[in-house]
This record gives sequence, C-alpha cells and structure tokens, in this order.
Amino acid sequence: MKLENFIRDVPDFPKPGIVFKDITPLLLDNAAFRYAVDALAAFFTEDRPAHVAAVESRGFIFGAAVALELQAGFIPLRKPGKLPYKTVSETYSLEYGEDMIQVHEDACEPGDKVLVIDDLLATGGTAAAACSLMQRLQAEVIGAGFVIELDFLNGRENLGGLRVESLVHYDLE
Repeated sequence: MKLENFIRDVPDFPKPGIVFKDITPLLLDNAAFRYAVDALAAFFTEDRPAHVAAVESRGFIFGAAVALELQAGFIPLRKPGKLPYKTVSETYSLEYGEDMIQVHEDACEPGDKVLVIDDLLATGGTAAAACSLMQRLQAEVIGAGFVIELDFLNGRENLGGLRVESLVHYDLE
C-alpha cells in the first residue's frame, strides 16, 4: 500500500514556512491505518518489547495500536502537568521551538525493552527526548518507529545510532 496517498501537505502550519504532514486522511481509512500499524509492529516483532512508549498526541494513536499488536504495555509520554503521579521530565528542541515531555517515574522496570513510536521523525528532538526518558528509567530502548520521516532534516542522526524504521520518507523536492 502506498501510504503517501493518505498523507496531505498543509502549508504554513503551525507557522509560515513549515509544511505540515497531515495523517488525518490515513487515520480515516481503515485499510491504510491497519497497514501502517501492522507494518510498524512487524519491524520489531522479533525484539519482543515489554512496552511501547509514544509521545502525545499523534504518537499515541500509533503507539497504542502497535503495543496491542506486539502484546506489549503502553507508556504515555505527555506534556507537562498532564500525568497525575510522580514524573521524570525531558526538555527538547523542535524544528520550530522548544518543548518538554514527561513520564511516570514507575512506567517501566530497569532492563525492560522499550520501543519508541511516533507519527513523524523530523529533527529527532522529540524522539531523542523520548529515548532519554526511557533510558533514565533504566529501560533498554530497542528502536524507534515512525510513520513518516523527513529525511532532509537528518533526525536519525540525533538518535545516536539507535535502530530507526520509518514507513514513508520525504526528501526536499
């Protein structure tokens, strides 16, 4: 299946000069959504992660579904102030600003295998922060999976040699 057909460009969102890759059409199509989830899970089936960690909000959509496919638990990585228990925080840079994510301090056990899933890999700041949070909890991050990768931003270089799998690649046209 050609997932590119289910991803639309939205120019100048969230600010001028950014071309946002909108996955809403992919989510609206049951076959395309199922294909994306199955394909992401297939990359990591042999790794047998104990948990899938995903960043809100679009990452939750794919992360939770991939966790179910892999028979793994789901770890929500959230914006500050959204988790009710004691948290660990990580600040990171975006291609258009700065942000922070948090995780419950007891989200996993030391040595647990954790897979990081998100909808998009751009500069790698969000994914690197997610991996850092999991490593601070002493988890073994086995890889990261993305629906979309913006190859021209070289985000995988910020993930320190971590295994990265992406379904759709975009380069400057």
